[in-house]
Amino acid sequence: MKPNEIRRMSMEERIRKLNELRLELIKLRMQSKVGTLTNTAKIRNIRRDIARILTIIREEELGKHKAGS
Repeated sequence: MKPNEIRRMSMEERIRKLNELRLELIKLRMQSKVGTLTNTAKIRNIRRDIARILTIIREEELGKHKAGS
């Protein structure tokens, strides 16, 4: 997920996506523990997407992201 895609989402969509990604991360971690996880890179990618969403939410809270830039 790219930062521009996240910025185009409403706050409700971001929160919903964040919750979905967190649930997916839990599922993948369980698969990893059981040994049925086939693509281990998915865990890293989901963690990065979660971090991107949280970073953009925080930027907007602080007013660092200006409209149009």
